[in-house]
Amino acid sequence: MALTLEIVTPEARVYSDTIDTVVIPTVQGEIGILAGHIPLLTQVEFGELRVTKDGVETRLAVGKGFAQVEGDVVSVLAEHAITESKIDEAVVEEALKRAEQTLRFTKPDDFEYERLQNMVNFIGAQLALKRRGR
Repeated sequence: MALTLEIVTPEARVYSDTIDTVVIPTVQGEIGILAGHIPLLTQVEFGELRVTKDGVETRLAVGKGFAQVEGDVVSVLAEHAITESKIDEAVVEEALKRAEQTLRFTKPDDFEYERLQNMVNFIGAQLALKRRGR
């Protein structure tokens, strides 16, 4: 039996396929989902999401959001998500420098502070994913 996985951000459908398993980073730690999983709603945390299909693993960096398991359908709604193959390390490193620079001059009670902090966390997840295995 297979699972259907959909990963959606406000900008796009990042991933949609029939898969064997998915491991999702949550606020309580990683959870693995197989076909026949009980219904579940959980909060997704910044980190690495791993998908296995036909013995091949695909990795994505994800931002905060929610995941729902209903029957054999897994839906992930995240602020950000990107597959490992689409991460350009040089571009991400430059974005991290700019975001950290801006954060230094932003007060914690400023509206932009949380958005910038989330961006830094997502950039960190991308770099960790891209640098894994070096």
